[in-house]
Amino acid sequence: MPADIPPFPEGQDPDQTIAYRSPQPQPSNDAHTRQWPHPEELGYAPVPPTPAKRGRGWIIALVAALLVGVVGGGGVWAASMLSGGGTQPHEVLPGNAIGYLRLDLDPAANQKLALLNIARKFSATKDVFAGDDPRKALFEEMRKGVSAFAELDFAKDVEPWLGDRIGAAILAPARVGSEPDAVVAIQVKDEAAAKTAFAKLDSGTEGTKAGVVFREGYVIIAENQEKADRYAGATPLSENERFTGDLDALGEPGVLSFWADLGAIAENTGKDQNPAVTDLVRNARFTGALRFGDDYAELTGFTRGIETTKTDAKPLKLGELPASTAGAIGISGLGAILGEQWPKIQKAVESADRGAVARLSQETGLALPGDLITLLGEGVTAAVDAEGLNAEQPNVGVVLHTDPAKARAVLNKLETAASGNGATPQLVKVDGDDKLVVAASQDYANKLNSEGTLGDSEAFRLAVPGAQDATFGLYADLDKVEPLYLKDVQGDSAADLQMLRAVGLSGRVSDEGAGFLLRVVFN
Repeated sequence: MPADIPPFPEGQDPDQTIAYRSPQPQPSNDAHTRQWPHPEELGYAPVPPTPAKRGRGWIIALVAALLVGVVGGGGVWAASMLSGGGTQPHEVLPGNAIGYLRLDLDPAANQKLALLNIARKFSATKDVFAGDDPRKALFEEMRKGVSAFAELDFAKDVEPWLGDRIGAAILAPARVGSEPDAVVAIQVKDEAAAKTAFAKLDSGTEGTKAGVVFREGYVIIAENQEKADRYAGATPLSENERFTGDLDALGEPGVLSFWADLGAIAENTGKDQNPAVTDLVRNARFTGALRFGDDYAELTGFTRGIETTKTDAKPLKLGELPASTAGAIGISGLGAILGEQWPKIQKAVESADRGAVARLSQETGLALPGDLITLLGEGVTAAVDAEGLNAEQPNVGVVLHTDPAKARAVLNKLETAASGNGATPQLVKVDGDDKLVVAASQDYANKLNSEGTLGDSEAFRLAVPGAQDATFGLYADLDKVEPLYLKDVQGDSAADLQMLRAVGLSGRVSDEGAGFLLRVVFN
């Protein structure tokens, strides 16, 4: 059994103080070799890179939007810029932040090379990414939305001082329900040149000037000078023990990373915040990063400090679905989770709509929560097959890992309630080994009831690493569903969409929290 997600240090309490260590890049002589600690660091078995198919490049609209919107407009890392490392924005931003976002234009070497390789394959970015300075691209994008930047020339006013990293911290509002505050830290390589540039900005600005303070190689920008001075003198976020512990567990921070104190955010979102909901996330934090590999882009994240059900949920085993599966989604341990959390769930629902649970029980005939616990059992997996995907009635089905006889009884109640409302569901049910298969047709129900070989598919293994041990997951073979969305698309857009290969999500829920890995694979 691999390590739970996230990779908590062995024997360590998730809220225990952790000595922060900046993740170190692992140099490689091969630009196409993945050296950073994924997926192995998450406990996943490594999957070898896949050779690109002839005549097809790599593309994904989400990544294109990121590259063009955040880094785009011209410029990319030169292959010689392989330093990585260095001071991070959280070392100068205030430690009482409730949210943090970091963009690194000089990440570890493998990240730059992988992103460069992908960017040059995009129809939207292959011509744009011809320069060697992503900072210029970022400045030009900001210039479009900030009129004050119109008077600045990148080469003369910005390039001499602008560093490679930008961070932003969100601070709790002064009063519950009011707007939160924000402060930005931009890395500076020449303080004198930066002061000249900001003086030029101020000369063209009317009204209140933004506050600017220089600290440890960064310029800190806040709403006004009083706030900038206060934030610059505050204990930095790097000394916030919960933040550093979460960041340490994250490992490779990639090109983009983020952190949020969910409990603090919930407490400060408004005066009328549901106390039951706030209680659920009181100590919760969310941490994540955007990373790139040779043939994929991935978003990884995890929660810590949130109360989870202490149950040994069985793996989903999505890989045992039929090889012809076009898409699937599932989660295990739902019955145990619902049983453990029902009092809190019921309290939260009733606080928003008194009597809602009783009405639902009356309308459906369900005994709550018992019938739902029975139905959800040890896990639920829903799937759709590539065969017959364009038919009027596609092959769709659900596998309920529970007592089949008891699950049938619950489904009968739901079917009776549905027929009373005018709906006439036509469902085929097949009993399996400790499971009940419910599908739209007998053939597909029988197919789902047999052990399949989806796990042998290269696309599946790349998109859902560690699927054999995941307790929740999602998979979509985009090559199989192309006919559904390509018929109305032409030109570059169609070519770009054809470069999408698969999307996968895998993760685990443990006593310490939940972690996930969302990956998009390119042809």
